[in-house]
This record gives sequence, structure tokens and C-alpha cells, in this order.
Amino acid sequence: MTETKKKQGLAALAAAGNGEDFSVIDAIGGVRGVIESMLPGFVFVVMFVITSDLKLTIIVSAVLAVVLVVVRLVQRQTILGALAGLISVAICLIWAWNTHEARNYYMYGFITNSVYIVVLAITLAIRVPGVGFLVEFIRSLPTEHFRAWLADWRGDRKLVRAYDIVTAMWIGVFALRLVVQVPLYLTNHVTWLGTTRLLMGLPFWALAIWISYLIIADPMRHHPKFKSGGEDEDDNDDKKKSDTQAVDEDEPNVDDMRTVEAANAEVVVKAADEGQR
Repeated sequence: MTETKKKQGLAALAAAGNGEDFSVIDAIGGVRGVIESMLPGFVFVVMFVITSDLKLTIIVSAVLAVVLVVVRLVQRQTILGALAGLISVAICLIWAWNTHEARNYYMYGFITNSVYIVVLAITLAIRVPGVGFLVEFIRSLPTEHFRAWLADWRGDRKLVRAYDIVTAMWIGVFALRLVVQVPLYLTNHVTWLGTTRLLMGLPFWALAIWISYLIIADPMRHHPKFKSGGEDEDDNDDKKKSDTQAVDEDEPNVDDMRTVEAANAEVVVKAADEGQR
């Protein structure tokens, strides 16, 4: 039997409206995904603290990131997540290598968090909440009639409100990371910076995606276009029953017909007897 592929990230949120079971672990990539995401950053911090050798730290972290991808290739598993992680780690390592400063390993994260804040804030300003846009895009890919697709989910006030709240929450998560980590970067506290980066990375992502699910799952399920088929089937069954009852009421009852015929026959017989008399 082939194992069903677990949905991750926003795809897991998009599936929540279909009544599927939601798992935070699956949404963040499973146990293996968690290890692969946190291990390069953890090794970078530990190696630098122990050796204070930036070049050695960068080399070990780079080799580890490559090994994680190679292992997936050998096992014939999907490498998209690991490959994305490798590219991200490579950017961080190259930045630190070129500047000869360990703290610049975390500069790429500052930039990406800042970009997320700006983009999501703009989506709220134009009343198209970014998280909702991405979730609905995954949920029902608008291959055509984009305006109708956009108007469909934006016309659901409860759903849009939920998406607004979740989008604002994600802005708060990205902003909190910057508020805590940028001062550590400016004061060159690499160890504390690396530690907070690990703690506010995947754990914060897991918490945020879980809260997002709690907020948007119910409005998603009640959106008219995506209501579960069970309700429609129940309505169809009720309609069929009522139609059947209507047909039964319109059709004459066989026993009643026989009673009427017997009564008519008796009347005819009595009339004949009276005629003979």
C-alpha cells in the first residue's frame, strides 16, 4: 500500500476546510522535517561556540546541509523541502563567509522577515489578507475567472475576518522575531542570537500554524462553496423521501380500489334483484 502524502505548511491549512484531520507535526514537515530544518542552525551555533573558528563552522554546516539532501536522494524521497532548506542555509553561510562575521549568518532571516511583514501589511491594507489569499489559492486554484474566484471567498465576511486575524498574527510573529533578534545582532551576541533564532524559528511556526487552524477551520467549512458533501446528500435524501411520499399519495391504493369495486358490484346486484322483484 502507498502511504498518503501528508500536507505541509499552508497546504495543511487549505485542507482543514475539507474536514481532514489536522496535525501540527505533519504541517511542519514531520519529525524528520523538524530535525532537518533545525539541525544546520543548531550545528552552526554549537560549532562556533566550541571552536570560535568561523571557517570551520561554515564548512561543517555546509557539509551537513548537503548530506541531508543526498540522504533523501538515496532513499528516493522528495527533496523539495530539503533543497529549499539547503539554498537558504547556503545563502546564510556565504553571507557569513564573505563578511567574515558569524552574526551575518542570520542577516538573511532578518531580510525575509521584514519582507513578509511589508507584504502582509499591504495585503491587509487592500483588504485581500495575504494568508487567506494563499490558502484559498491552494484550496481552489483559479485557472480562470480570477475576479469571480476572488469575490467568492472575499464575499464571506466571517471567512475574511478570520483571514484578517490570522494575517495580522503572522505579522506579529515576524515582527517579534526582529524585535528580539536585531538588538542581539547589533551587540554581536552570536550565541544568544543563534539560540533565539532556533527557539523563535520552527517552534513559533508550529504554534502560529496551529492557532491559524483553530481560527480559520470553522469559517472555511461553512463557506457555501466548500460545505461537505454530506449535508447535500442528506438534503437530497430528504427530497427523495418527500417526492416518494408525494407519488404514493397521488397513486391510488390497490386495496381501496378493490373495496370500491366490490361496493359497486353489490349495488348492481341489489339493483338487479329489485328489478326482478
